[in-house]
Amino acid sequence: MTATAKESVSLVAATVGTGLMAGLYFAFDVSVMPGLGRGDDQTYVTAMRNINEAIDNGLFGLLFLGTFLATGLAASQQQRGGRPNAARWGWLAFALYGLSMAVTAMVNIPLNNQLALAGPDAAAARSRFANRWTSGNLVRTVACTAALTALGRVLTLHGRAAAA
Repeated sequence: MTATAKESVSLVAATVGTGLMAGLYFAFDVSVMPGLGRGDDQTYVTAMRNINEAIDNGLFGLLFLGTFLATGLAASQQQRGGRPNAARWGWLAFALYGLSMAVTAMVNIPLNNQLALAGPDAAAARSRFANRWTSGNLVRTVACTAALTALGRVLTLHGRAAAA
């Protein structure tokens, strides 16, 4: 496998992973949270607890962390391959995806943990959770979508370099 082909593997993995994560976050923004918002407090809290338990699995963890690693590897390979413009876009994607991870770690996961431990008052649990979690998710969506856009630029620049 040529160096350019090896670089393509990590770049495609980073792009697909970032797209999947952006899509997941977007789905919560436009369907899951609005749909849950139409229900009563107990249904909302129960459903979010179930979603949080279901998503805590190895496949999601591999995608979540693997995408970050693949993006950093792709940016590094662009830099080592003598494509500084592509590398800049790659590092931007890496930083933006990193932002989405930081928001997850500092906002969404702590709120998920608080919701899991909340007492029987579903209305109080929901009021402490819903707006902050949704705002954090919107930041993740925007960051991942921007990272995906930057990776699209890396793909374009990488492809041009490989064709030259």
